[in-house]
Amino acid sequence: MSLRTLDSLGQLSGKTVLVRCDLNVPLKDGEITDDGRIRASVPTLNALLNAGARVVVVSHLGRPKGEPEAKYSLAPVALRLSELLGKAVVFASDTVGPSATAAVADLEQNGIVLLENLRFNAAETSKVDEERAAFAASLAAFADAFVSDGFGVVHRKQASVFELAQALPSAAGLLIEQELSVLERLTTSPEAPYAVVLGGSKVSDKLDVIGALLPKVNTLLVGGGMLFTFLAALGHKVGASLLEADQIDNVKGYLAEAEKLGIEIILPTDIVVASKFGADAEFVTTAADAIEETPFGASGLGLDIGPDSAARFAEVIAGSKTVFWNGPMGVFELAPFAAGTKAVADALTRMDGLGVVGGGDSAAAVRALGFSDDQFGHISTGGGASLEFLEGKRLPGLEVLGWQA
Repeated sequence: MSLRTLDSLGQLSGKTVLVRCDLNVPLKDGEITDDGRIRASVPTLNALLNAGARVVVVSHLGRPKGEPEAKYSLAPVALRLSELLGKAVVFASDTVGPSATAAVADLEQNGIVLLENLRFNAAETSKVDEERAAFAASLAAFADAFVSDGFGVVHRKQASVFELAQALPSAAGLLIEQELSVLERLTTSPEAPYAVVLGGSKVSDKLDVIGALLPKVNTLLVGGGMLFTFLAALGHKVGASLLEADQIDNVKGYLAEAEKLGIEIILPTDIVVASKFGADAEFVTTAADAIEETPFGASGLGLDIGPDSAARFAEVIAGSKTVFWNGPMGVFELAPFAAGTKAVADALTRMDGLGVVGGGDSAAAVRALGFSDDQFGHISTGGGASLEFLEGKRLPGLEVLGWQA
């Protein structure tokens, strides 16, 4: 079987279509700080509206504890979605309660409604199959068909991702199609030279993807908090920098495997070390093997890759034909420690080939640093889902739509 797409649903004019989007955007004081995931949902929603469907959108936001929390309301998302679609998006203040029921009943052809946060209902993420299925059945009662377009959640076996696709005629939306097309190029037919850039805080989050990709890449570049476990594996002291001591042996194993395969692992040669975690911290740049030799001694914190390393990373990226990047190079949210991440992002915009920003913090970083989506080959909407795809793991939200690895 292959992935079922929108065409498989046939004529949708006059039908009600329930769409699972991933509208899990960052909010600060009730304001959306990055609307990338909302914008990514627009093509599928427009396609359905233009086909004459009545559209019911569902999503989660944040991690509420199975009951309503005002700070996790999708109300601000409804306003932004209205702006992007150029039409009113009705907002229902619950998921399967009286507000949702009335809003769906009042929907006219080409109309759209957004239901409140799915995770305000504990059954959405329940570990009990029957509870998830019952919630999915309640949602399914609103619609004639289901479109799954929240790529960021396809690795989760949740009611709106898995059971809902079983409860109605179902298909993948345009965003999931696009994400799969790009990720399959990274795993089955990457053009060489192929470089993977990994950052972020924990090496433990990336070990599986390192293991899966090592045989396929030419170069692996390592930055972010995870680099200090690599430095420790080489015998270097890392001060008070983030370190997963229990992963040192695993990292040594991957370093040995890379050497055996002839894969180059490039680690930073210089590090920006700070006196504390904060934008007002004192900081110096030092050699990667001399972190504790700064004025801060053993209390120094490595918070970014240094300028020499940033230039080297950028050179490798610019000379590659395929690049996958997941995870910032430093604490980009703090201006003194954003240069490494910015250098990687800039190089990705200048390469001649396929450059993929692997969602999550990387996507947030490029937008926060002033880059636009169209400067990159692809910005994934699913950090964890992208990594699990590249690791070759089973993704229940795709398998239920007919996809097979």
